[in-house]
Amino acid sequence: MRESKAMIEAKNVSKHFGTLQVLKSMSFNVERGEVVCLIGPSGSGKSTMLRCINGLETYEKGTVTVDGKLVDANAKSILAIRTEVGMVFQRFNLFPHMTALENIIEGPTRVKRVPRQEAVEEAHSLLKKVGLTDKASSYPSQLSGGQQQRVAIARSLAMKPKAILFDEPTSALDPETVGEVLGVMQSLANEGMTMLIVTHEMGFAAEVASRVLFLDRGEILEQGPAKEVLSQPQNPRTQDFLRRVLHPVEGVSSSAFQ
Repeated sequence: MRESKAMIEAKNVSKHFGTLQVLKSMSFNVERGEVVCLIGPSGSGKSTMLRCINGLETYEKGTVTVDGKLVDANAKSILAIRTEVGMVFQRFNLFPHMTALENIIEGPTRVKRVPRQEAVEEAHSLLKKVGLTDKASSYPSQLSGGQQQRVAIARSLAMKPKAILFDEPTSALDPETVGEVLGVMQSLANEGMTMLIVTHEMGFAAEVASRVLFLDRGEILEQGPAKEVLSQPQNPRTQDFLRRVLHPVEGVSSSAFQ
C-alpha cells in the first residue's frame, strides 16, 4: 500500500458542540508545499476544522493525521505534533507583557530547549523576514494590528513547523494593514511552506492557493483549483456565497455567475 504523501489528511471527521453537528464526515488532504484555502459562511466549520488539526479541539469520529502522525488531543504526543503545526489566530494571541522578540523566542527556548542566544539570533532573522527589524523591543500594545500579526507569524516560524494553519489572519485588521500580512503569507507560499488558510480574502486565495474548499454547515460542498472555483463555481450555494462576498451591495451582479 502506497504511503500518503499528504502533510495534512482528514478522513471522515465529525464533531458536535452539544446537539449541533459542526463537522459532518469531512475529508480532504493538504499535500506538502501546497496552499489550500477554506472559504464559506460563518459557522460552516472552518475554524473548528483547523483546531481539530492542531489538537485544540477533539473530534468524535474519523481521523486527522499530520505528516503521517495521528492527531489525538488527549494523547501525550499532542504537544509534539503542535510543535510541527504552527497556528496563527485571528486575534494574534501575543503575550502582552513580552516584547516582540520575547514572544518569538518563548516557544523555542521553553518547548524545544533551544539555547537562548541561538533563539534570539533566529528571532532577529525572522523579524527581518516579516519586515519588523526595528520592532524587536516593542510590546504588542505599541504595534499596529498588522505588525502584531506579522510578529505572530514570526513566532510560529520560530518553531520550524512543517505546516502552518491560519485562522482568518486578516479579519481583525484595518484595511490598510491587510496587505502587510498577506504579503508575508505570499512569500511563505513562494518558499514552499505548507499552509491551510481560513480566509475571506478571495483575491488572495485566487492568487496564492492551489486549491479552494467551500464549506457550508460542516460539509465540503465544492472544491477544486482556486481560480476555477472562485471564477466559475458549480454549486449554487458556492455561487450565492461568492456573489455576497465579492459584491456585497444589493443589486450588483458578476458576469462570472451569469
